[in-house]
Amino acid sequence: MEPVRVDFRDQIARNKRNSFFLMAIIFAVFVLFGYIISLAMGEGWFFIIMIIAIIFSIGYILVSYYNSDKIAVASVGAKKANRNEYKQYYSLVEGLTIASGMPMPKLYVMKSGQINAFASGRDPQHAVVCVTEGALEKLDKRELEGVLAHELGHVASYDMRYMTLVAVMVGMIAIISQIFLRSLWFRSGNDRDKMIFIIIGVVMAILAPIVVYIVQMAISRKREFTADASAVKFTRYPNGLINALKKIQKDVVEPEKRVSKAVAPLFFSNPLKGLSSTHPSIEKRISALERM
Repeated sequence: MEPVRVDFRDQIARNKRNSFFLMAIIFAVFVLFGYIISLAMGEGWFFIIMIIAIIFSIGYILVSYYNSDKIAVASVGAKKANRNEYKQYYSLVEGLTIASGMPMPKLYVMKSGQINAFASGRDPQHAVVCVTEGALEKLDKRELEGVLAHELGHVASYDMRYMTLVAVMVGMIAIISQIFLRSLWFRSGNDRDKMIFIIIGVVMAILAPIVVYIVQMAISRKREFTADASAVKFTRYPNGLINALKKIQKDVVEPEKRVSKAVAPLFFSNPLKGLSSTHPSIEKRISALERM
């Protein structure tokens, strides 16, 4: 039976809707958790907890956000790509930026035998794209173009900005949970009328960070599908990306030790090989691309 064809525009729109829906779930958990804490602890405690959580989470994330490109490149030991040495790399990215109407990002190369790449930066004007030596050596021109188009798809969709907002909310919930649980040690035992809300609050403090982390990983996977569809939009040639994914599937390499778990979600494919929650399976990505 012939698979149902999917227009890449529909795929992008659907994945963005799903991402916003998942984002709404995180926000709903945040509001519900805050409401339970206000009932269990009183409004005074609630505002104190909220203020502390907001200051810590937003302060930490903003520093990372405004330096995301520098942090990502430095963390993997990438070097700036020399135009004379990597002529095809520059040529492909320049062609894709013209096709997409985006400014030219800074290009880097990472020493690794894996077929991989990543993009970072808070907006297209501050973007960096980095590819591994393995990708430059093992991919042909059309395959490399597909991978680069995928990374530029992340930049065009402002994924770093979007995921930063998600990270702020997830971080706030984690901090609120810790403060709430620790604050229970300083409460007197005569608040029997609030005991049910305290119990519910304890349960939520334990489960909420787990739930929102799972949702955060689901959002990350949706953004990968969106970037794949954006790559098709830029190149009008899904087979380049499909063949690159098939090569990654067959490529036998060790997990990349220099990549931390914090940076791994940025990559085109999972560089750690054991952390699959941030990326859809290669089979699912190929299946989605084959229907475009």
